[in-house]
Amino acid sequence: MLATAFAGSNSSTMNMSAHLHFAGGYLPSDSKDWRTIVPALLVAVCLVGFLGNVCVMSVLLHSAWKGKPSMIHSLILNLSLADLSLLLFSAPVRATAYFKSVWDLGWFVCKSSDWFIHTCMAAKSLTIVAVAKVCFMYASDPAKQVSIHNCTIWSVLVAIWAVASLLPLPEWFFSTTRLHAGVEMCLMDVPPVAEEFMAMFGKLYPLLAFCLPSLLASFYFWRAYGQCKKRGTKTQNLRNQMRSKQLTVMLLSIAVTSAVLWLPEWVAWLWIWHMKAGGPAPPQGFIALSQVLMFSISSANPLIFLVMSEEFKEDLKGLWKWITKKQPTASESQKTPAGDSEVPPDNDPSPESPTSIPEKEKTGSPSSGLERSEKAQIPILPDVEQFWHERDTVPCVQDNDPIPWEHEDQETGDCDK
Repeated sequence: MLATAFAGSNSSTMNMSAHLHFAGGYLPSDSKDWRTIVPALLVAVCLVGFLGNVCVMSVLLHSAWKGKPSMIHSLILNLSLADLSLLLFSAPVRATAYFKSVWDLGWFVCKSSDWFIHTCMAAKSLTIVAVAKVCFMYASDPAKQVSIHNCTIWSVLVAIWAVASLLPLPEWFFSTTRLHAGVEMCLMDVPPVAEEFMAMFGKLYPLLAFCLPSLLASFYFWRAYGQCKKRGTKTQNLRNQMRSKQLTVMLLSIAVTSAVLWLPEWVAWLWIWHMKAGGPAPPQGFIALSQVLMFSISSANPLIFLVMSEEFKEDLKGLWKWITKKQPTASESQKTPAGDSEVPPDNDPSPESPTSIPEKEKTGSPSSGLERSEKAQIPILPDVEQFWHERDTVPCVQDNDPIPWEHEDQETGDCDK
């Protein structure tokens, strides 16, 4: 986001009467505490957000690989992609710019830094609007299976990023490096011809990137929540409505959290662009912390998914089982050759000649070994063993003998013989 410093707020470093619009996160400061605290906070935000967004993207990609991707999952994946891009490419640049007192990151980074941040943030804002719209469609009829083609999903994503990249384009044109008071700086250098245009841009950009998307998303979430409050008559409808209510509350939490954490940055933006000459400047600490809060949105979103989404938790457990399931397979494949290498010594001929062993014992030894192993595995009670032994030793008698009591003595005598 555009960083602006003024002579009144940093007179020892900048001995000038007019204010300068610093770009790329460059904000010269005499306070060593701010130059240390802000980069440390950005590094912590990057670590937490990177792990969280990688986890979310892995779960969503694994779910898409198992089945057909849905529109909501694709939009959430796009949201995580924008967050991850901010944490990988923009937050480290801001941390470096705050830590150093001069700009030494080059002309291209100065020119593209604010534009890239605004592109990702605008893409997130538009994605939340699309998510709210799809959430309302789902809440209107949770039992209805909506099939969306992949071409439609890709078209929506491309349109979001195209509009998001065009909105902050004036920052690309007017951000540049320049020597001022013998120091290399990254500034917003607006020529007199474009001053009116940039004044209009300072008013319209917050409206298009923040206010209107927030109003549209609030409208769709309000209607979706109203649909979720209606009770169905069947058990399946009640289950689907409860699921749609949980989804609506989770996505609404994402939207509210993003708006609250992004609001201080827009306050600083409007303060800077509409400040009169000689008026009070926003404190440097407020500008720095507002940018830290803006980047912390990228860390808050995956935590909300993890805490509030039962489906995400189940998919995360399934992904973890799928990852850990392959490790025992690999270990077993490594142990198998070692086990096979131990088999030949057991099969080696003994000092006695094989011919000295009777053929009956050779053929009977494997079966006896199997019988011993089965007996060792399945213990047999003595009474049961005696019962089956007596049945085996008794001669076969016809089961359909109509007068078995007359032959009882005869069978007993046969057995005694």
